[in-house]
Amino acid sequence: MTESIVDGVRYGRDGAVATVTFDKPERSNAMDVPMQARYGAALREADADPEVRAVVVTGAGRAFCPGADLGLLDGIAAAPPAAGGGHENFRDVLAAATVGVPVVAAINGGCAGLGFVIACAADVRFAAAGAKFTTAFARRGLIAEYGIAKLLPELVGQGRARDLLLSGRTFTAEQALDYGLVQEIVPPGELSLRAQAYATELATYSAPRSMAVMKQQFAREAALSLQDSAREATALMIDSFGRPELAEGLASWNERRIPKFPPHPAD
Repeated sequence: MTESIVDGVRYGRDGAVATVTFDKPERSNAMDVPMQARYGAALREADADPEVRAVVVTGAGRAFCPGADLGLLDGIAAAPPAAGGGHENFRDVLAAATVGVPVVAAINGGCAGLGFVIACAADVRFAAAGAKFTTAFARRGLIAEYGIAKLLPELVGQGRARDLLLSGRTFTAEQALDYGLVQEIVPPGELSLRAQAYATELATYSAPRSMAVMKQQFAREAALSLQDSAREATALMIDSFGRPELAEGLASWNERRIPKFPPHPAD
């Protein structure tokens, strides 16, 4: 496995699985602007790599990501940026939701604020037992940032999302599982192995194009009526009949072997 670290974000690939790690120990993985930009760039790099079929996002040390570096907020409070300036850095924060490759968040520790949004934007979330979560925004005098007011209700329902956002209270991984926010709780020493194993399963058995199209469906069809969702899905289904993925999926099933799906390059 080869790795590189730029602006507090470590990127590596082992076979078909890439791993993006927040690694700024001196700030407990708190995020500044270059780190945020590098995170988005790392996911887009993985998405553009035909060898990568799944991504794991995690944190080094005891924290996943506790949010933005509060030192930056001190500076912003003293000199707020102009409104309406075409701020587009949300694209980096929400990169997991927009790339075609599936993203698995392995939440190893503290997950708050900006880090909480990043986790919610992932496709699947595993958490270490005892990990702590908080939206934090209301307790810092902020608002529901970066689309979390849409993401969180879709994951946990309107009532629970309003509770977590308005109160900014801290809750545990075990509560997050009960809320439906995370899919599994794993002993801390086993989290990395479990997330990697799950990502490897996706990379091995699921067609990259199928996963990319499904992610587009999740984003679009949630806002449609059931009839319109079914209509669009039917058109996509018919299109898939002529794609090589179906032929390989059927052949691998009939021959009882691991499928050899073609890569699906990013748009």
